[in-house]
Amino acid sequence: MPRLDTRLEAEGAEFLVLGQLLLHKIATYKTYTNMPGYDLVATNPESNKSAMVQVKSRWRTGANGFPIKNFDCDFVVVVLLNRGSKCGKKEILPPKYYVFPVSVIQNAPRSADWGKVNLKTIPDLASYEERWDLVAEFLGAKNA
Repeated sequence: MPRLDTRLEAEGAEFLVLGQLLLHKIATYKTYTNMPGYDLVATNPESNKSAMVQVKSRWRTGANGFPIKNFDCDFVVVVLLNRGSKCGKKEILPPKYYVFPVSVIQNAPRSADWGKVNLKTIPDLASYEERWDLVAEFLGAKNA
């Protein structure tokens, strides 16, 4: 069965990122739907700072890129949901999270048509996996 509508998976990815930020003691709120540029707002009431977080998700296990055109945020979190493949041959795996300062994604090569970023073109990609501390540091958290 073809997957034409991926809104539920995208919403799920936003909630997964929200949960991860909360687990890392970063107060975060989901925005209203269709806010241009970001999906979540991470805050630090002590420093009176906030960070806008855009969540990009890919459903397929082994996905290697994502489209992006709007950079009105502070961080882009890429969630590889790893839910298998249409043909059913790829394994379902736990999600992977990459936390990027928006400048990293802005400077990455993108395809001309969709603005797709290939993860393999990002230098030191592994150094961004599960880097929730980057958001905490940006917010001036004491325990970052």
